[in-house]
Amino acid sequence: MQISIKCSVAVHCLIFIHEAKGIAKVTSNLLAESTGSNPVVIRNILSALKKAGLITVPRGTGGAELCADPSQITLYQIYSALEPDGVTSIIGIHPCDGRPCPVAQNIRKVLEPPYHKIEDAVKEAMEEITLQSMIDDFHGIVQQSSTT
Repeated sequence: MQISIKCSVAVHCLIFIHEAKGIAKVTSNLLAESTGSNPVVIRNILSALKKAGLITVPRGTGGAELCADPSQITLYQIYSALEPDGVTSIIGIHPCDGRPCPVAQNIRKVLEPPYHKIEDAVKEAMEEITLQSMIDDFHGIVQQSSTT
């Protein structure tokens, strides 16, 4: 089970966008430098976040901004913007329905209920985590590291 690296890069970008407000114009090149990712990857992530209504990005000049208060943006919204199949793609079931084996013929029916339960739990947990809570964690870590 793995959540794509794109999600962590997106959270990085969103926190950076929040922190840079009024200080710097946030461009894909600036975010690429901060994240260590290719600017094309950043532009694709920003495009997905924009399409999901989480950020605005003026054409040509850049300068990404959040569209909502960070307390209203959940980790699940961020993840869903990047992974259209969402949590349902986290756990897969191997294709074997047409095989003569009775286990193969019924394994999907056996696995779907517990897998849906896991998917629902992951979604619920991700909906409880907001961008604001991650920004608060970031500030706490920065503050703690500056005092040590």
